Amino acid sequence: MNIFEELSWRGLVADCTDTEELGRRLAVGAVTLYCGFDPTADSLHVGSLVPLITLRRFQDAGHLPIAVAGGATGSIGDPSGKSQERQLLTREQIAANVAGVRPQLARLLDFTRTPNPARLVDNADWTENIRFIDFLRDIGKHFTVNQMVAKESVRARMEDREVGISYTEFSYMLLQAFDFYVLSRDLGCDLQIGGSDQWGNITAGIELIRKKLGKPSFGLTLPLITKADGTKFGKTESGTIWLDRKRTSVYRFYQFWVNTDDRDVIRYLRFFTFLTRTEIEELEAQHTANPGGRVAHRALARAVTDLMHGEAATHEAIRASEILFGGELEGISEPTFGEIVGEVPTQTLPLARFEGEGIPVVELVVEAGLCPSKGQARKDLEGGGLYLNNVRLADSARRAGTDDLLFGRHVLLRKGKRNYVVVTAV
Repeated sequence: MNIFEELSWRGLVADCTDTEELGRRLAVGAVTLYCGFDPTADSLHVGSLVPLITLRRFQDAGHLPIAVAGGATGSIGDPSGKSQERQLLTREQIAANVAGVRPQLARLLDFTRTPNPARLVDNADWTENIRFIDFLRDIGKHFTVNQMVAKESVRARMEDREVGISYTEFSYMLLQAFDFYVLSRDLGCDLQIGGSDQWGNITAGIELIRKKLGKPSFGLTLPLITKADGTKFGKTESGTIWLDRKRTSVYRFYQFWVNTDDRDVIRYLRFFTFLTRTEIEELEAQHTANPGGRVAHRALARAVTDLMHGEAATHEAIRASEILFGGELEGISEPTFGEIVGEVPTQTLPLARFEGEGIPVVELVVEAGLCPSKGQARKDLEGGGLYLNNVRLADSARRAGTDDLLFGRHVLLRKGKRNYVVVTAV
């Protein structure tokens, strides 16, 4: 399949300005394309993955991708999909966010590949030094207010008398169109991709290029990701799923994909992985035959976690998952156990409590909050429901000593199948 056929099979084409002409252009030779990412936080989240991965798909097909960090547009805020004005960020915040996003872009795009290396640029480089009056004369004159208010997100905000839309956000379309024009003029960029909510911004850029440069350009939008259960993609009860492991642990990132709704898993395999059509169809057949086996879910989680965090980190996340389902701790690494510590309740006790004869386990589980009393702890233990480092406790007189401390400072307590507490000796 060529790149457009692959995107179509994967369900990644929402709108295209001229499908036939773009197809011919892609067949002629390498196309330079871009997608922008406004640095509204110091990390991207999983909602940014579809356009990022699509840039990578184009690069793998021999085209030249440009990732635009929105140092300028990020200071304004795109009104698309927003019911209220964004909180404006300071220049220092934007600079810090751009710095945080750069390594995530580099995880997916190859900036050293020959002959089609990716580029990473910041639109502040060509926007910040332009005088306002010059921008109005050279760019603003090519847009009508009628055209701008026809954009759905702008119209919706204008119709909301309580919220409204500021001139700042109203102008965002001009800035994004200017980006496309500059990239077309200076780098030969012919194609812009983005989410389907970016259609108005993209077509504005195409029209600006036509008027100022007299040449054709193209726009391709990708579907906004939805979840079958109606909840917002990329959100969980614990919050947004970020690409930065300091904000979302690798374990939690992996679990997010493992817990994908059965109705979404094959779709997400197409969207978020580089597995081939044959591989995905085989997984689809296995999923249809035995959804409870969750083979497709694990393949999805492994592929996306490998992509963003590397195989070693994925292995640690899988190992941590096994442990939190009762697996043995033998051979566990400290980084892997660290993933567990971040996901379950923790308590601290003085190291001295574990020294000498150690602390009776019936006291330990009470102080850890797993049992309300020593009497209940004994009943739970005698019933086979208490575990120390995932080994079932059988002796109510058992004590936990320094030999039980993992890495010299932790014990993992469990009651029943999934009720865990980590006790750390300090």
